[in-house]
Amino acid sequence: MRNTSTFVNTEIQTYLETGYRDPNSRGWPGSNFLEQEINAERILRDALVDAVQQRLFGLPRLPSPTIGDLVSLARAKVMPMVNGLFAENERPTVMTALSKSVVFLTPDNIEPVLRAATWLSTSWNLANMYLLERQAKPLSPDAPQIVGLSEETTCYLGLDYLRNWRDDGFDDYLVHEAAHIFHNCKRTTLGLTETRSREFLLNIDFSKRELFAYACEAFSRLLVLADSPKGRRAALSKHASGSLPGKDVMNQQEYLDILAQAVNAKNGWKRILQACAPKPS
Repeated sequence: MRNTSTFVNTEIQTYLETGYRDPNSRGWPGSNFLEQEINAERILRDALVDAVQQRLFGLPRLPSPTIGDLVSLARAKVMPMVNGLFAENERPTVMTALSKSVVFLTPDNIEPVLRAATWLSTSWNLANMYLLERQAKPLSPDAPQIVGLSEETTCYLGLDYLRNWRDDGFDDYLVHEAAHIFHNCKRTTLGLTETRSREFLLNIDFSKRELFAYACEAFSRLLVLADSPKGRRAALSKHASGSLPGKDVMNQQEYLDILAQAVNAKNGWKRILQACAPKPS
């Protein structure tokens, strides 16, 4: 008979080192499959929280921004994108959802966030993101070097976003991750009408999801940096001559071509959406 304690310890170690849990393993405590699944989730999340707390022990506690300030920031960042991509009657619903969906990882909420994330792999990624931000040892040397993550209708960001964000730059991780929610969230989830051609908030070609997010991110910055098409073209030229994002996940020339169209369009957001929409079958 399998030694349950040894089994559980091995599973915990594997999860903490890799973020992976074998869904077919059957050595968890419990009298039936449902109990075993519940106990596996609880045990692994408890172990993850303990491991994070151990790595943070002795580090100075950082102050947490007020929730109201973070919600206001999120609304201000995503409002131009929502106004440009959605019909007027849908904007309030989408804005309310997005302002609630942006979650900053703080000392006050890191534990409940790790316990509540839908997937164990997401909790593991968030734990490493938070540890790296705090300059603590990650759970694995292979932990992803990320500053944001989107899961279904939630966008997670670290407080480094607030500390390191440059007002004259072309990156905005909040807008980038919020843009991913549009293809992750179904319209019915927010109470919006679903049609045969619109199941999700926006139809984005699977292969162009990162392209869409990066283009929205850069375009949001171009709108802030210049208030005329001429000024935006100049800002885009500066961007194109510098270090471009996403070289491993998108065609950078296509990215620049889309932005060039967007800065000259009446509604640049819609131009980005059109360029990243699935091709008619």
